[in-house]
Amino acid sequence: MKIADIIVHPLTAAYAQGSWTAHEYFGAAQLVLIEVRTDSGLVGYGEVVGGPQKTICDLIATFAEVIKGMDPLGHVEIWNKLFSLTVPRPGGLGGWDGLPAPLPRGQRPQIMAAIGGIDIALWDLKGKAMNRPVFRLLGGTRTEVFTYGTGGFYVEGAPLSSYADELGGFVANGFRAVKLKSGALSLSDEVERIRLVRNAIGPKTLLMLDMNAPYDVEGCIRYADAVAPHDIFWLEEPLHWHLQPADYMRLARATPIPLAHCERETHRFTVRDFIDSGAIRFVQFDSTRHAGFTESLRIAYYAEQKGVVIAPHTAAHIHCHIVSAFGDAAFAAETRGNAADHPIHHAIYRGGPVFKDGMLHLSEAPGFGMDVDWKGVERLRS
Repeated sequence: MKIADIIVHPLTAAYAQGSWTAHEYFGAAQLVLIEVRTDSGLVGYGEVVGGPQKTICDLIATFAEVIKGMDPLGHVEIWNKLFSLTVPRPGGLGGWDGLPAPLPRGQRPQIMAAIGGIDIALWDLKGKAMNRPVFRLLGGTRTEVFTYGTGGFYVEGAPLSSYADELGGFVANGFRAVKLKSGALSLSDEVERIRLVRNAIGPKTLLMLDMNAPYDVEGCIRYADAVAPHDIFWLEEPLHWHLQPADYMRLARATPIPLAHCERETHRFTVRDFIDSGAIRFVQFDSTRHAGFTESLRIAYYAEQKGVVIAPHTAAHIHCHIVSAFGDAAFAAETRGNAADHPIHHAIYRGGPVFKDGMLHLSEAPGFGMDVDWKGVERLRS
């Protein structure tokens, strides 16, 4: 079996209501669906969440020419070959060694996203070729994995109580853990907002805060002291994007609230340094944004050795397979608490994990267990 072609489908779906994190505005969901086709007729599906979509699609077209004819089951060889295009190499100018010239440094986030989407499709193919779900290929036996619902995105003009109503609704629908966006408002308003949410979800529900990097170290220490009375399970991405493991170490020494981080790190080498620092208790990675399932597994194995808990970022339909395989070394697969916040996933996929009573229930369908609804794809094509 060999790779015959790679097809991309850039998709966009407008949200009914635009919203903010502490960092950016979201008016629409975007996703690039990827097909890796083989000469045997078997097809694997992957996805990329990121942009600009045209840049990512152009990169995938470049990568397709590089890996056509390769064995799709050789995911490590393919990953390494594609990653090699990000650095200079002897004889690598102008295609002299038969490969594209080193790719532009300014496109590295999009490059890692493109590699990731292809890699996810290869794992889907692998499962289909072996007629096994991916979690079984990894040695996983758990068909139920814990999940939590993320919400509380900021809506301009919304009262603070609206976020309590939203997350309280998640709990009423079966979630036993919820994550609230935080960090955009004044400290006093954030504390009140968190208090209202805690009252709405009750004392037994786990409450995480997703901060999207709003603080320097001293400001975050003040924030952590203020929110700690509300029994916070973790602070996620608490510090400015440019701050490094040493800064997280200072914060970790100053607050008993565990820290979660690394969803925006594009490869295992920077994640390794955060893990080695001892500052983070939960390591996050996102296969759909950065380097795919293969790189996520490398991070997960390293975190397990170091005693850092695995907590993948979003894409629960993909990451639940890692959570299953790593058992007690993994915390949960992240889900958006409101199905309307997944306007593309619900339109294009059929099958996959099913949510019930705070758990995702995995099926025995091969690969990642999902079929594509092509009518939905056509409706959302960018």
